[in-house]
Amino acid sequence: MFIIKRIIKWTLILFFGTSVLAVLIYRWCPVSFTPLMVIRSVQAVTGGESPRWRHTWVPLDSMSRYMPVAVIASEDQNFLNHNGFDYEAIEQAAEEAKKGKRRRGASTISQQTAKNVFLWPASSWVRKGFEAYFTVLIELLWSKERIMEVYLNSIEMGPGIYGAEAVAQAHFGCSAAALRRSDCALIAATLPNPRKFSSLRPGTYMRKRQKQIERQMKHIPLFYPFSTKKEEKKSMKRFAVTAESCNFALAIRK
Repeated sequence: MFIIKRIIKWTLILFFGTSVLAVLIYRWCPVSFTPLMVIRSVQAVTGGESPRWRHTWVPLDSMSRYMPVAVIASEDQNFLNHNGFDYEAIEQAAEEAKKGKRRRGASTISQQTAKNVFLWPASSWVRKGFEAYFTVLIELLWSKERIMEVYLNSIEMGPGIYGAEAVAQAHFGCSAAALRRSDCALIAATLPNPRKFSSLRPGTYMRKRQKQIERQMKHIPLFYPFSTKKEEKKSMKRFAVTAESCNFALAIRK
């Protein structure tokens, strides 16, 4: 029994130590690959296909100024204000599930980043637990700017395409810095399911979603480093009110 306790103790110490170290390393170092990239490549090989892996890391200030704004509008309108978890969105999702409405996600950009960089894609309570743990770590040890930078460099944006630079080159024939406002909104529109929805050949639904995101982008402040820290701090209070009004407007439309 004593030996088992020691094994459990040192296993936990090793896990906490290595996980904190990994988060600290990625605070400064580019994320060259993620578990999802490896999993998709293995799935392609086992399915008899050649693995596709397009990924080029670029700093946040080498992307279009509209890219962070577009994903905030689409994925997480309270990103600048929460500490990793949007409890209001979680409550709304739970209420809708109780009423039998279509299930919708309530994961924040921070949670998605934690999952993309450190975990596997399959949904389970175990993975959700690890996701919450890594979300707390990156919120404590990274800035919001770093979370956004890693998110926009690691998220899947099409089959075998990861990050803003890769999708810009593959679907728009330009760099991430040259993406237009409408391009960024279109890319953001694919993020619920980038393997189903394509920014290369968008259908009617995608165009409609693109316009919705563009409308909401008007109410969202520019993200640092495209604005000064002082300007961002001032806009955060205005943004909280705006995000609430945008969500209310969308609820009315539905």
